[in-house]
Amino acid sequence: MTQQNKSENPNKAMQTDTALFAGGCFWGVEYYMKQLPGVLHVESGYIGGTKEHPSYEEVKAHTTGHAEAVRILFDPVQTDYETLARHFFEIHDPTHVDHQGPDIGEQYRSEVFYTSTEQKVIAEKLIDLLKAKGLNVATRVTAATTFWPAEDYHQDYYTRKGTLPYCHGYTKRF
Repeated sequence: MTQQNKSENPNKAMQTDTALFAGGCFWGVEYYMKQLPGVLHVESGYIGGTKEHPSYEEVKAHTTGHAEAVRILFDPVQTDYETLARHFFEIHDPTHVDHQGPDIGEQYRSEVFYTSTEQKVIAEKLIDLLKAKGLNVATRVTAATTFWPAEDYHQDYYTRKGTLPYCHGYTKRF
């Protein structure tokens, strides 16, 4: 799903695209995805559940079925979806079911939410590559549903706190 955004020059439109990933606590995924060239904005939120406008407390209580996730707006001229997806698989453990590090629960599952057939094919290809390397990948690949932005205090968490993620890190897998 490509969108048109106005750049600083009103006569020139910038193409943007969106990626949605859930890989445990959204704070860590947000932190590492923001570092990639071509990423314009990363927003923490909730996706994949049944309740409209879920709150953090509801998601944490396992009453909505949502995953903590990030919505990434990127410039496809500077980067592509596959680069983002590869990075996603290298900043969390895709073999863990419903947890990352000390965070446990279905909201911390590993899941790719695709917005196009092309994104789905790329995610499945990367999972197949990881499986061929012997990883027992638990990551789900699911059509994107409504993304609900998390509360303001969850946005840019590590930047605001001046700390580093405690349950995410980089591991070369490709």
